[in-house]
Amino acid sequence: MLLKFTDALVYGILRLDPEKGLGPVIHFFIYDSVKILLLLFTMILVIGVLRTYLPHAKIKKWMIRSGGVGHFFAALFGAVTPFCSCSSIPIFFGFLEAGIPLGISFSFLITSPLINEYLVVLMLGFFGWKITALYVVSGLLIGTVSGTILGRMHLERYLTSDFISTGKGLDDGKVFGSFRERIRFGWKESRSITRKIWGWVLTGVGIGAVIHNYVPQEAIQSVVGSMGFFSVPVAVILGVPMYGSCAGIVPIAVVLFQKGMPLGTALGFMMAVAALSLPEAIMLRRAIKLPLIAIFFGVTTIAIIVTGYLFNFLQHVLV
Repeated sequence: MLLKFTDALVYGILRLDPEKGLGPVIHFFIYDSVKILLLLFTMILVIGVLRTYLPHAKIKKWMIRSGGVGHFFAALFGAVTPFCSCSSIPIFFGFLEAGIPLGISFSFLITSPLINEYLVVLMLGFFGWKITALYVVSGLLIGTVSGTILGRMHLERYLTSDFISTGKGLDDGKVFGSFRERIRFGWKESRSITRKIWGWVLTGVGIGAVIHNYVPQEAIQSVVGSMGFFSVPVAVILGVPMYGSCAGIVPIAVVLFQKGMPLGTALGFMMAVAALSLPEAIMLRRAIKLPLIAIFFGVTTIAIIVTGYLFNFLQHVLV
């Protein structure tokens, strides 16, 4: 129905050429923007309601468990929180103040911007369920393994002196008395998040539409081909200093993939933009010293590069 409406609007009412000019660009932009925003609002509403059932006190107990269990639960908690890298930092600070170990707190900080409901919706719409499922598993592994490595390095000495555990940093969560209140919470969260990211969605889809229709496939393949084996680390390193929402970067990543960029290279770039950024480093400086910021960025970057190579290796199976 949406596709027929877009066809009628662009090629009927606006009378644009479906084969050349602005016709395909505007069609791509309208169809994908409306589809994504509708899916986003619905999924965020559903996930928001489900999150009201999460027992925050138990989550804290799970995250402070020894071994990889605590890191995994922290990564899993990060996966159901709809935040970008900078928005995750206040919760990261709260974890530290609550006495949650540094490595486990990092597991949350790494995974939170990599996986969330609107990213999953975007990837399902663009890449399909197989790539999306592997991406979610990879994101959880990146958060769990990277946090475990950082935790075992005993880097607490790099926390700033005024950042001392108080045991009060983790919110115990709101108590919901009825299902209507849970629906109201999900609706409010869905409206709030959609309002914050709709601009990213439109920007990303717009850039994707232009790339999709105007950038020659041969040019993309030529650039990627010149990188050879190092295409993944180059793409990841280019993405690290940038800042953006996955809502905006996913459409760009999928178009780069469609234009010939290897799957792992495109996803590696997307993950680097989402999980690491210069504004994030500046905000982290409030709680941790520069050597730890550098180590955190380094470990996470290496994990993303390894994941990118894995996706490239499995591309023939996934696509």
